[in-house]
Amino acid sequence: MTDHYLLMTATPHKGDPKNFCLFLNLLDRDVYGDISSLEDAMDRHEAPFYLRRVKEALVTFPEPETGHVKALFTRRNVTTTEFQISEEELDFYDRLTRYVEDQSIKAAADDSARGRALAFTMAMLQRRFASSLYAVRRSLERMRDKRERILKDPEGYRKEQVNKRLPEDFDDLTDEEQQDIISELEDVVADVDPIALGEEIGELSKLISHARELETREVETKLIALKELLTSQGVFADPKMKLLVFTEHKDTLDYLAGDGRDGRPMGKLREWGLSLTQIHGGMKIGDRDIPGTRIFAERDFRESAQVLVATEAAGEGINLQFCWLMINYDIPWNPVRLEQRMGRIHRYGQEKDCLIFNFVSTNTREGRVLHKLFERIEAIQDDLDPKRTGKIFNVLGDVFPANQLEKMLRDMYAHNQMTEELIKQRIVEQVDLGRFEGITKSTLEGLAKKELNLSAIVGKSAEAKERRLVPEVIEDFFLNSAPMTSLSPKPVKTNAKYYKLGRVPRNLWPTGERLEPRFGKLGREYGNIVFDKELLKQDATLEWVTPGHPLFEVVREDVLGQVQEHLKRGAVFFDLQSQIPFRLDVFGASIRDGRGNVLSKRLFVVQTGMDGQLAIKQPTIFLDLTPAETPLPVPDDAALPDRNQVEVVLLERALNPLLEESRRERGREVSIISRHIELSLNAIINRENLLLADLISQKEAGSSEQGIEGRIKISEDKLLELDHRLQGRRQELAQESQCSVSDIQHIGRTWVLPHPERETPGIAPMVSDPEIERIAVQAVIAHEEAEGRMVESVESDNRGFDLISRRLHPEDPQTAIDVRFIEVKGRSHIGEIALTSNEYRTAQRMKNDYWLYVVFHCASASPSINILRNPVTLDWQPIVKVEHYRLKANSIRHPVELQEERAKYGAQDETE
Repeated sequence: MTDHYLLMTATPHKGDPKNFCLFLNLLDRDVYGDISSLEDAMDRHEAPFYLRRVKEALVTFPEPETGHVKALFTRRNVTTTEFQISEEELDFYDRLTRYVEDQSIKAAADDSARGRALAFTMAMLQRRFASSLYAVRRSLERMRDKRERILKDPEGYRKEQVNKRLPEDFDDLTDEEQQDIISELEDVVADVDPIALGEEIGELSKLISHARELETREVETKLIALKELLTSQGVFADPKMKLLVFTEHKDTLDYLAGDGRDGRPMGKLREWGLSLTQIHGGMKIGDRDIPGTRIFAERDFRESAQVLVATEAAGEGINLQFCWLMINYDIPWNPVRLEQRMGRIHRYGQEKDCLIFNFVSTNTREGRVLHKLFERIEAIQDDLDPKRTGKIFNVLGDVFPANQLEKMLRDMYAHNQMTEELIKQRIVEQVDLGRFEGITKSTLEGLAKKELNLSAIVGKSAEAKERRLVPEVIEDFFLNSAPMTSLSPKPVKTNAKYYKLGRVPRNLWPTGERLEPRFGKLGREYGNIVFDKELLKQDATLEWVTPGHPLFEVVREDVLGQVQEHLKRGAVFFDLQSQIPFRLDVFGASIRDGRGNVLSKRLFVVQTGMDGQLAIKQPTIFLDLTPAETPLPVPDDAALPDRNQVEVVLLERALNPLLEESRRERGREVSIISRHIELSLNAIINRENLLLADLISQKEAGSSEQGIEGRIKISEDKLLELDHRLQGRRQELAQESQCSVSDIQHIGRTWVLPHPERETPGIAPMVSDPEIERIAVQAVIAHEEAEGRMVESVESDNRGFDLISRRLHPEDPQTAIDVRFIEVKGRSHIGEIALTSNEYRTAQRMKNDYWLYVVFHCASASPSINILRNPVTLDWQPIVKVEHYRLKANSIRHPVELQEERAKYGAQDETE
């Protein structure tokens, strides 16, 4: 069991609040036990546990400068690739159709499981012809062979068929289960009379010979169309282009991708020189390290193979967003499966517009029917989905039931009051603009707020960047930690930001197995890895390693275990800016609710000065310190506050404020949930009370209805159970609102000494003068306030900047429409500028939200301010000895001129 889970569904609820309420019951049966709770959520635009958004509406946060938003899901361009089978293929098709119709008419006359199975088998032959000549020929061969065996023992066959039938839920079965059933049904025959059976075998043999002849002459129009499409799309010219090909049948998969072994043909795509992998129903799910499994094939496709050929087995559970080109080599007669197929590539993380081709023959009856369906869909897309987000296919199954098309085609073959024209007419009637509009514009949109406060989002997203780990920090940690774990990441090329990893050493496997329930399976081998998600836009086949990835978490866990003894012993660091030693104690602590759930877990640092003064610092303070390379004597701290006194200050200044913040947030959540539980359960209780009262009235009126006593007892028991549920949830929510500090753990202690070289000529210019810095900060605060902004000083927090400057919304003073994180550098006259490691990495993380204000002439009456936005883009020279970065003003790569006169506000924004 797990305390937290994410529940997602692609199943539409047809715009019916009751259906949606049943779905939400899976989240919490008490909160959504009754429709009244859902209606309240719609009225208030506020619901527990979930946000409702259709994926087509999801966008990124607005760009701070332009307000531009980007859709999270790219366009989905679906094109019907029309072709006409040749005269020779048409002769075979007509002959096959006559056989199918003859057998279907016989099946229609047999109102039994055998008759229905035979009708399905005949329809299956037409589907296989639409797939490939090879697929239909292989089916015909199996049918002939089995009929020959039946001819040898007709009586034995009769007994065998007594219990054989086509399952009612065939369309809902997995690909593997369907293939097994189809294999069994191929020996179902309309008549076991030896003469009739012999005639059928003869007809099957003629069809097989005809198909073989066409295959030998390689006249299959569909295959020619495939090669032309691959050529026009540049698949042959670009080996890095990924292509996904879907087919319904394993035989056609072998025809396209077979390896020529164990009776399989040499696949046409292989003959054309393409590198292939495949997924079909006979493969287990497996994992990325077991060849021959679906997940391994997914990895193989991402890392090496150019083409993946798949049956419906790849229609779910496979993530292929690194591929944007897909071909439906044949079309399922269940249109819902098209959406499942397209969802493999058109999903979150896809950076390119998806291009999908549906192959349809326009001179066969089945092909013309499918062509009419796609024609209708395209017309409706033009009206309802001009941006081609895919939402029409999302609800196609609600408009056109899954098995309806196949049933109509089977009736057509059996001449059962169904023709091609009638099927087309049904499609026109059912695939209707009004019906699609009614579902896609469901009344349940009331659950989503129509307007978002973009100004608030911009401000909050800017402030959230301060806490985000930049890829450079993640990369630095991993590369420095890797040798400790026996990993050896190698840059693919000079200055590359992606690395070749190779085999994962055995010593990490046990840790991977232990962490697998939380982070997923650790691979035994990885190809090229990256730490920056942006690099996936250039090559989506790279492995993105970041916190939460099993490889990253295993390295972190292993390294943490190795350094435990070092943490206990403590360490010594140097600080460039301090003239007096100080002590740092690092703690971990959590906030839990009354049921033991962890609401927040953080690191805290308490600084103790030699005068005994205590201060709370951010853990990022260590980024500005330099480790001492050799053991050094440290001051005597006997007179300084002891561990208990340090913990008291930690509690008062850091943990209690965090506790209050958690209480407010948890209180708000509990209030919403509590209101919905009261609404929902009391509505159910009231209904049950009315039912019980009615039953009791019937009994008192002398009703002779059998079982009324039992119904009264059931109703009374249900009321007791409902009351117990309500009281239990009230108690649980009361506990959840009770928050407390817990798990305070002393992780380690360090001493920080003044840097021994802080007065040397090369380092001294980087040492700040507290008075000059104070003047510079005051000048910047005055400057910002004169521009109408509200300024907050965070100089003592070690956050990588000194000030937060906010421009408030003129109509909503609680909302900041623009936020600047400002680092101030002051110089008495003019001089060199340097950023600490913490400041530099914070600038990397916050990019355009980070501003460097350089104040010259602080010793005079008129300081001058230079404003640099996103300063990390400038040319900085690392000074490794003190973990600082010096600005190279005379840089050839990115020169910058700092003015001695006061610059206008934002005058140097061109440094973006």
